[in-house]
Amino acid sequence: MEVLRLLAEGLSNRELAEALTISEKTVKKHVSSILGKLNLADRTQAAIYAYKNGLVSNDIPPGSK
Repeated sequence: MEVLRLLAEGLSNRELAEALTISEKTVKKHVSSILGKLNLADRTQAAIYAYKNGLVSNDIPPGSK
């Protein structure tokens, strides 16, 4: 859930890895797993899913992550 939430906030794999103190390889595995389990094609669809399902607030100030 945390990977999906941060992904939806626009973080890159490197930024996700740093935020979660895991390797980029592990982030890639998590993202692939999320896409597969949710039957989504890409990160954009995952971000939309996160917003639609309330995992991310729509009140994020512009320019912040």
